[in-house]
Amino acid sequence: MPSGTLTDVSRIGNLVKHQALKQLNRRRSASEVPVARLDELLNRHGDGRSKVFVHVGLSDVKRAFRTDPYAFLRSKLDEHFRSVLAPGFTDYFATSGVYHKQYSRPKHGTFGPLFLRDADYRTDDAMKSILVRGPYRFDGCLHSDTYHEDGCFARLVEEDALVMDIGTPWLTCSHLHHFESRLDLEYVVTETFEGVICTEEGGCEPVEQTCGVRTSPFYSWNKPKLTRDLERDGVLHRYDLNGLQVLFFTLGDLKSSLVPRLRADPQYLVTL
Repeated sequence: MPSGTLTDVSRIGNLVKHQALKQLNRRRSASEVPVARLDELLNRHGDGRSKVFVHVGLSDVKRAFRTDPYAFLRSKLDEHFRSVLAPGFTDYFATSGVYHKQYSRPKHGTFGPLFLRDADYRTDDAMKSILVRGPYRFDGCLHSDTYHEDGCFARLVEEDALVMDIGTPWLTCSHLHHFESRLDLEYVVTETFEGVICTEEGGCEPVEQTCGVRTSPFYSWNKPKLTRDLERDGVLHRYDLNGLQVLFFTLGDLKSSLVPRLRADPQYLVTL
């Protein structure tokens, strides 16, 4: 069988496996967790850090703490960090051509749209915006080219920012897109999309957004493999709080572990 066909088979197999595991993990249910256990983890991994980038699954947070999951988690994060960051991705700008910093709804999950209301700042990136609650700002960053070496994602890597996943079915990391683009992997191409950006003040102006996109929707990250390797490298710290998954890692550590693997095998993230 030609090597290209083998790669296609592996890629499709990985996608099927990914979706099956995703559904299996979603069926798992968290049970009640003492709040002190979460505080302990936040103290341990947040010690000395002023900001955290979060990915959140609110359903398991609700089951674990038996309360309004969004209000509870927002309050806890505010207690432990000066600034909280979260993805506000609006990939649909590629077809809609409109990005409103106040009203464009984050595409993924339920945490993002709720967090948008409480965010103090949103980047100008029309496709991969970052929401910020607190004083942190991306001063001097290039917003019009998502994964540029002077962009917002690169800044967080340089600062070795802390990432926390809570209630997600497995490792979630918005920065994987960044590393794929920076390494010019063959299944990612850079495209520029035109439209308008609108602000809270009511004004709109033309904008061009450059962003790395995949050449096919059939590419899917092999999260179990990545999780296993990051744990072996001591990069990923994973906890199971009565079924509530909580993960911590820093972007500098992720870069040190992931980039050499991608240079050795450009298909590393998307094959079995």
